[in-house]
Amino acid sequence: MRRLPQGLRPVSSGSSCGATEAAPLQSIRSLLALGVLLCCLILAAMLSAQQAPPTAITTIGPAPVQIAPPRPNYPFPDGRGYVYSAEWHLITAGTAVVKMEAAGNERKVTASAESSGAVNVIFPVHDRFESHFDPRTFCSLSIFKHSEEGSHKRETSIHFDYARKKSALDEKNLKTGETKHVENDLAGCATDVITGFYYLQSLPLQLGEKYEFPISDGKTTIIRATVEKREQIKVPAGTFPTLLVTAEATSGPLQSKGRVWVWYSEDASHTPVQMRVKLGWGTLLFRLQRIEK
Repeated sequence: MRRLPQGLRPVSSGSSCGATEAAPLQSIRSLLALGVLLCCLILAAMLSAQQAPPTAITTIGPAPVQIAPPRPNYPFPDGRGYVYSAEWHLITAGTAVVKMEAAGNERKVTASAESSGAVNVIFPVHDRFESHFDPRTFCSLSIFKHSEEGSHKRETSIHFDYARKKSALDEKNLKTGETKHVENDLAGCATDVITGFYYLQSLPLQLGEKYEFPISDGKTTIIRATVEKREQIKVPAGTFPTLLVTAEATSGPLQSKGRVWVWYSEDASHTPVQMRVKLGWGTLLFRLQRIEK
């Protein structure tokens, strides 16, 4: 195994990020693949137009967890491309771009992740995603992902069949041709990781409020988001009064796997101007470079 270059060594176990002395490439893969686009879970494609919209209630455990439909005449941020730099230990690790646009009766979210610099030499990441969701309910419909992460090259699609209460994952290894098909129970309406940030953007985001909602990458996880405090944030795109929102999984396969902090602008647009992702020993910082229209 190659050693990490100077400046890319994990921080010591006494730091706030935690660490081991030598980070294996698998840890780098988890950090970049999940972190460069705020976890490498993004859901896309579409359900049949004839199908009735799914319910927006998911029951996991003793209490229902609800996704609130967008308010009437909610102005979706169509056509805006959020361009972020990803920084790791003060080093630019890559670039992430996320954009929403109308797609018939649906909304489409496209995203890309590109590693750069020294990180690209050690572990190159070139990912492309496309996700569709129902704008009446914010329920994700399906995902297509083309991922090139180090030596791993694969294509993955996940389709949500709310009528059957099943999610179906199909994956193909582009190097070996190996395929797999997995189905999981789907209790009800769920969002995905990237669309989930747009979902949070649509909420009132009142200081001190907590919001719980389900996300899925085929398996469902409950996310709790807390509006922590107001904070002035300076990024290359400008200086913004923001609301800091902390999100973490409280159940499911992502529980205790990491935390995400998002600084949304305090104006009506709730633009996500800065994000921080903590995964085990490593932390990535995303700073808004510009908004493309």
